[in-house]
Amino acid sequence: MVESRLTGSVRVVGVGLLGTSIALGLRARGVDVILSDASPTNVSIAIDYGAGRAATDGDDPLLVVVCVPPDVTASVIVRELSAYPRAVVTDVASVKQPILDAVTAAGGDVTRYVGSHPLAGRERGGPMAGRADLFLGRPWVVAGHPLISYQTASAVDDLILDLGATLVEMTAVEHDASVALVSHAPQVISTLMARRLTGAPDAAVDLAGGGLRDVTRIAASDPELWVQILGANAGPVVEVLRAFRDDLDRVIGALDEPTAPGARRTIAEELAGGNAGVARIPGKHGLDRRYSQLVVMVDDSPGELARLLAEIGEEGVNMEDLRLEHSPGAPIGLAEIAVVPEAAESLTAALSARGWRIAG
Repeated sequence: MVESRLTGSVRVVGVGLLGTSIALGLRARGVDVILSDASPTNVSIAIDYGAGRAATDGDDPLLVVVCVPPDVTASVIVRELSAYPRAVVTDVASVKQPILDAVTAAGGDVTRYVGSHPLAGRERGGPMAGRADLFLGRPWVVAGHPLISYQTASAVDDLILDLGATLVEMTAVEHDASVALVSHAPQVISTLMARRLTGAPDAAVDLAGGGLRDVTRIAASDPELWVQILGANAGPVVEVLRAFRDDLDRVIGALDEPTAPGARRTIAEELAGGNAGVARIPGKHGLDRRYSQLVVMVDDSPGELARLLAEIGEEGVNMEDLRLEHSPGAPIGLAEIAVVPEAAESLTAALSARGWRIAG
């Protein structure tokens, strides 16, 4: 067991996906984790999974981590600050400035509060979806403010490092503008694109491939949660969406008259701009790096995908990412493997020699 940087108990309030994952990660390092949730059933499930123990009257936590929906986060923070006057309190909500403002307005002791936000998650929620490794290598923002000292906030830094995440320091305003661009506006755009499918003919939907799945994957997110997130961060999200609307209007104008002078140039420049934007998305371990893609045809039978991954390892190649696509009724699936460019040619040859079919 790897020793924790934290030296006292940690109270986790809210044992959904994030709360349970935090608790499991800390328990793996031997930390005493105290679990609390509005649902006693959720607490019981999380305890059964080994995420921690139930709260007692004598608890005196070093750190409190609030993992509840955004619309009640501030009130829970204020309550926890009052109940545990020696504890540092943080939260994991995806907006920061409105929560800091609300805690301040309610008279909460912000000298012991600092907001944070792990950029990690899964499509599933609840304590049964918790994973101790959920945060490994993922960015985790700490939104410092002038009223909390570095020494006081160090417990939050220790939490993040214990869970294997990458600590990122930002102000609350910087954080909210950043997530509006990389998370909140994409959620709206993905959702609206997916909504176009509700009235589409079955024949059209049956043609869907990886492109549509990529664009609409996050549209399956919880509407109730996203109403809260978007409402809390409305200003920054609106700025991004207005700029996106201008871009969209420009493309629509060009497509309305595709033979007009300059129309094709406009479309080409927008597409090239998209290429440039994709190139800036961080890859593995936060590096700005593009990977080569191999698309391998995998028979739809037990053990075939596991065999492919094992043989990639036997060739000494590190797989940077994996995406799967399986068309309904087809006897094969497509495994899109991302590797560093210098390994692509040799891996293609090696897999071909082992009998794998490389698409394209």
